[in-house]
Amino acid sequence: MIPTNIKRPRNVNTPRAAAILYGDWGTSKAYVIGLAFAVAGYASFWLIALMCVLTALVGINYMIICRLYPDGGGVYASVRHRSEVISIVGAFLLIADYLVTAAISALSAFQYLGVPHPEKFAAAAILIIGLLNLLGPKHTGGLAFLISVPTLIVVVVLGLFSLPHMHEAIGHLQPLRGGFWHNWAGFVGIVLALSGVEAIANATGVMRLDPGSTDAQPSVRKTSTPAILWVMIEVCIFTALLGLAMHALGGLQIANGDVNAPHAEGVRDYMLRYMGEVFVGGALGLGLGHAFGIIVSIVFGLLLLSAVNTAIVDLITIQFLMARDRELPPIFQRLNTWGVPSYGMALATIVPMLLVLMVKDMAGLADLYAVGVVGAIATNLGATATDRKLSIKTWERTLMFATFIVMAAIEMSLLIDKPNARYFAVTVLAAGLILRGLVQERRMKKEAKPPLVAEKLPVDTDAVVAIAPAVPKEPVIATAAPPSVSVSGEAILCAIRGTGRTLDFALKEARETGRRLYLLFVREQPFMTEQDSKRKWQEDAEASEIFSAAKQQAVDVTPLFCYAVSPSAAETIVDVAATLGASRLILGAPKRNALLNLLRGNVIREVSNSLPEEIDLLVYA
Repeated sequence: MIPTNIKRPRNVNTPRAAAILYGDWGTSKAYVIGLAFAVAGYASFWLIALMCVLTALVGINYMIICRLYPDGGGVYASVRHRSEVISIVGAFLLIADYLVTAAISALSAFQYLGVPHPEKFAAAAILIIGLLNLLGPKHTGGLAFLISVPTLIVVVVLGLFSLPHMHEAIGHLQPLRGGFWHNWAGFVGIVLALSGVEAIANATGVMRLDPGSTDAQPSVRKTSTPAILWVMIEVCIFTALLGLAMHALGGLQIANGDVNAPHAEGVRDYMLRYMGEVFVGGALGLGLGHAFGIIVSIVFGLLLLSAVNTAIVDLITIQFLMARDRELPPIFQRLNTWGVPSYGMALATIVPMLLVLMVKDMAGLADLYAVGVVGAIATNLGATATDRKLSIKTWERTLMFATFIVMAAIEMSLLIDKPNARYFAVTVLAAGLILRGLVQERRMKKEAKPPLVAEKLPVDTDAVVAIAPAVPKEPVIATAAPPSVSVSGEAILCAIRGTGRTLDFALKEARETGRRLYLLFVREQPFMTEQDSKRKWQEDAEASEIFSAAKQQAVDVTPLFCYAVSPSAAETIVDVAATLGASRLILGAPKRNALLNLLRGNVIREVSNSLPEEIDLLVYA
């Protein structure tokens, strides 16, 4: 077997990393401004400003975390070397956060679009996005980037039209009332949309390496730091700007937790759309104001649905990683045909659907939201700040620990003052710990069971074949061609998924041209761990069966076999072709329909775009 040494490709650049973060942080403006007004009225700017300061503090700390953990800095990965139990608690808190993120983002999207019964549309959208993820999360970063660009343009335009109203906004601005604890409770209630920073920390393992760094000593600081910095600056500046500009709207009234405006009721959940209609309409006319309001609705609706997709992908990923580490039942790592954990996808889809149908209200979901992400971030910051083995400057450690104290205080307030948030977080945590306990109990029973079968089986029996059927006893490999075939220095690489006509054609080409033939099987698996990158072909029944059949079919040609597990088949094929110095690459035309090609991407097109010019691409249809 030819070793391919394929690792998960580091192909996430700064714009894509920023898009991952902006899909969460950027969406906060869509609903947090209205929620803040519902809490504090014309004094809400002070709460929004404090939230922006907290966002900046968290962003600075996660620049440090991404630098320290270039192979994954999310709470589950970064805390695990300190304490497995603490990492498990942080992971389940993050799962609780992602569940609510998917629900609140979907509901907010259809609140902006102004459809009747938005909770039903939100549940349907979550279901569709979940089903699409059965095909694998392909090109998610690129899609998020494309959606974030028009969103940024709309935010900038809205900010520019808000500037002439600043004097009026300052005139309406009121001081906070009610004492420290009352205002603290209001501040805690609007601490939303911070989970994106955990998503970008988890993505450091697929970010581009800094110039001069290697896989052995990775560094992604030049990718992660600008991505966090750019998004942090945009979110803090424009959230504060639009939060202040909202005060220029006269006649806003708080009614039963919602916000009513003159000639418009219930604008809390689509405040930016209403602001666009008023500010642009006042400057350019009611028609253009209404048109701009529609544009705001569509753009933020798409961005919020993109956030739903990101939350579902993150949920599937963390469940898969925990199952791989034997912290969750193995059913959560069972993959479908496209390499996606089906049961993890089902849970990541069904629970947010139920949440949005049962709660039906943005304020209710907001009550559930922050407890998970605040707990996960506090856990990550606390564990990192107190880890003396990490190379952290004194001021960085001090700032991180101070931020941890603030986040821990917010978490305690949420658990005390918001019973629904407490019940939800405790339920998720309890369910997760019960599942973990069942896994641990099963493992202990298996380890305690005496190996009676192994003692009875002779060494030279065929029992191994029963464990992994269709795996040949001898390695399916040959180091030289038969004497009847002359092998030239050039090589052919054929990527195969079966033993059909593409294999027949490749064998014929090798026979007629006398070139060495390599057969490559790529197990495309979007959700991977380090163990997956080291998996051998003997552990893959399908690859073993194909290699065995190909050897029998070859007759007078002796092919050499390559095997790899990768999240991107196209990138792996190109990498192996270049590594082997192949002069010709043979691919079979895909049999799936045009819709699947659109959703999952066309491997042939991706390979042709990346293949070196000196390698000929031959597609056999």
